[in-house]
Amino acid sequence: MTRQSRLLSVLTPSLSLLLISVVLLLTPSTHAIKFALQASRYPPSKCIWNSAHPNSLVIVTANVGPGPNQRVDIEIVDSSPKKNVYLAKKNVKGEARLAITTHAEGEVGVCFKNFVEGDISYERSSKLSRVIDLDIDIGADAVDYNAIANQESLSALETEMRKLEGIVKEVVDEMGYLKRREERFTNTNTSTNQRVQNFAWFTIFSLGGLGVWQIFHLRAFFKRKYLID
Repeated sequence: MTRQSRLLSVLTPSLSLLLISVVLLLTPSTHAIKFALQASRYPPSKCIWNSAHPNSLVIVTANVGPGPNQRVDIEIVDSSPKKNVYLAKKNVKGEARLAITTHAEGEVGVCFKNFVEGDISYERSSKLSRVIDLDIDIGADAVDYNAIANQESLSALETEMRKLEGIVKEVVDEMGYLKRREERFTNTNTSTNQRVQNFAWFTIFSLGGLGVWQIFHLRAFFKRKYLID
């Protein structure tokens, strides 16, 4: 008996549907944005950033609107200082679908550049732009459960249970990530407090030693001047 079958034998259909509804309501929706991308001879990158965990599937669907004398390039990069490139595609026209798997904790950026092409005036090129319709699916949102259901002959409820399994895994991964961050911050805080305490004790002993040295130094000075016995 499969894991889904055992779950279905325990949960009643009404309870399963209620659980599915609650979890899906708490799940973040697909990241979608629509914007106009200005064209230029030397365009800067316009990047859309989203956080992702290691080994997460990221599917980027970009629909680039029409525009004469323009060339739109897409790059998917990470948030490291060097901005490592996962995937790049030049001269995107219409709809483009890109898929990557992240290899580190951090943010994933989808970057666009809109180049002006052809011999046109500066005044005309400054008015050129193309409309970008961008959808970014990360983790469980990026999995095509309909294809999985057709391949494994799953029922609608079993498909929803498979979705829930992926969502719960993401929640567990997120909790683990938050726990690791908390431990790292706690260690940093403890180390900082210890260093501050050590510096405070060093300051106290230094001031005490300096005070004792000044007493003996002044006593010797006054004796040389025959001011004290």
